[in-house]
Amino acid sequence: MISILFLFDFPEFIPEIQKWTKSKKEWKRRVYAVIFIYSARKNRYLEDVLKIAKSLFLDEEDLVQKAYGWMLKEASNFNQKEIFDFVMKHKYTMPRTALRYAIEKIPANLKKQAMQKE
Repeated sequence: MISILFLFDFPEFIPEIQKWTKSKKEWKRRVYAVIFIYSARKNRYLEDVLKIAKSLFLDEEDLVQKAYGWMLKEASNFNQKEIFDFVMKHKYTMPRTALRYAIEKIPANLKKQAMQKE
């Protein structure tokens, strides 16, 4: 299994790992998001983070939704506007599990706005 530090040091492997989003195995799709959490915490690969979230967007597995929501949450530490804009753009179709994880660190007034159904 790939370490979360591996991609931080070797980003050239990102395209190969992107194939995991199409896996029939839910743990492999989940790992795809989890391995980017460390990089998101270090403010790296925002474009890839958003691409991952989009590719796993409608995944029906709860653990996959939690993983990419967690990844978005960590990215919001440095990229709050970009993550908030992403959530607002997709809030009507984004699974609630992923949405709740993604906005966990966003200020209360923005969080309330993201959670509104209408």
